[in-house]
Amino acid sequence: MANRILIIEDEEKIARFIELELLHEGYEVEKCGDGRTGLELAESGGFSLVLLDIMLPGLNGLEVLRRLRRSSDVPVIMLTARDAVMDKVAGLDQGADDYITKPFAIEELLARIRLVLRRRANHEHASAPEVPDDLLICGELTLSESHHEVKYAGNEIELTGREFDLLNTLLINKNIVLSRDRLLGKVWGYDYMGETNVVDVYIRYLRSKIDEVYGISLIQTVRGVGYVIRDENEQ
Repeated sequence: MANRILIIEDEEKIARFIELELLHEGYEVEKCGDGRTGLELAESGGFSLVLLDIMLPGLNGLEVLRRLRRSSDVPVIMLTARDAVMDKVAGLDQGADDYITKPFAIEELLARIRLVLRRRANHEHASAPEVPDDLLICGELTLSESHHEVKYAGNEIELTGREFDLLNTLLINKNIVLSRDRLLGKVWGYDYMGETNVVDVYIRYLRSKIDEVYGISLIQTVRGVGYVIRDENEQ
């Protein structure tokens, strides 16, 4: 999906020139010529970046930026004919990501846009939580074998090794009924010589740590057959 850029610029010739260049580069573009309308558009969301002039009718660019930063961290590049240091400082202090002074070469503006968008993408990628490749999911219950981690709605659940293996087997076969003998063979091994009701015992352990704690019924008994773990919307 193409990045959407909002141009808030009251000089129509400049706004149109930038719009055409951005369209040529493959961006989606919307533009407006006054501060109040620009603020409303920016606050509505859906934009990857805002190009914001300082000298605007209605609200000046610095005030637009100040109000926008109350609710949004969308990247903003300030566009202005002013080149005073204090104007640049004011824009950056209000939360601008970059600042370019008119007149500017369009190649420089495009380069700055690419830089800001790349910086934002890298930040979002770094901030995103790592999702294990082997994650098994059932409703809000997740299990990662590589991390040996089980969570429900983000809350970690402490399981013993055998409980983990049993839950892992049920999740791998989600919505499939497994007999006690099959669970016994997969989790304890086919040469297991202990108590035959060990599966029932460990199912109770799992229910006490998951179903009973969170008021759900993921692990179900199929009378005369065995056990199955089902998504709540499959029950």
